[in-house]
Amino acid sequence: MEILVAERIRELMREEGLNQVKLAEKIGCKQNTISAWLLKKKEPCIASLWALADYFGVTVDYIIGRSDQ
Repeated sequence: MEILVAERIRELMREEGLNQVKLAEKIGCKQNTISAWLLKKKEPCIASLWALADYFGVTVDYIIGRSDQ
């Protein structure tokens, strides 16, 4: 199973019209953290995955690629 975190975050950001700075503000992290996720240098911790899922109204399984919904 391929982990799709970077692709899913990028897709969700595009749908919401968010840049890295705005997303970081919305979920309470730093812009360079978002950048590292998008560049696949780091994976979000579970707390960050929860924050992303809550903000975007999706499941953690969707963000990591285990589900398409």
